[in-house]
Amino acid sequence: MIREDHEYFMELALHEARRAYDLGEVPIGAVVIDKEGQVLGRGYNLREWRGDPTAHAEMLAIQAAAAKRKHWRLHDCRLYVTIEPCMMCAGAIQLSRISHVVYGAENPKGGALRSSGHAYAFERLNHYPVVTGGILAQQCGNIIQDFFREKRLR
Repeated sequence: MIREDHEYFMELALHEARRAYDLGEVPIGAVVIDKEGQVLGRGYNLREWRGDPTAHAEMLAIQAAAAKRKHWRLHDCRLYVTIEPCMMCAGAIQLSRISHVVYGAENPKGGALRSSGHAYAFERLNHYPVVTGGILAQQCGNIIQDFFREKRLR
């Protein structure tokens, strides 16, 4: 059974977001856990460092989890991410068969799960993850606001 301590795992995702912040990347972090609560993958935004538009925290955490498992199906896993995933990441979540997505802050400009769209509303999908939002939303939103406030001051 997956450990239900959402705040604990969101804190781990926030740690990853701080790593991105320190590199000057948009501070978004993610972790993938298995049904025992073991971390299989971690990721934080590296788009600027890699020059790769797909190097989102969720994508990197999913890739790391699949590599650790040596299999792309993550059906008994949960993804924690500090902000609501975009459409690209929502697609990767669906394709990797992650069972549950837990996010922190809403993403009104690009969130594809609830804020700006409903990626899993299509009737013909073969997998529908459970979605939980608002876990440590204030902390997750603050780190992004602080990042962009600092950028504007430079």
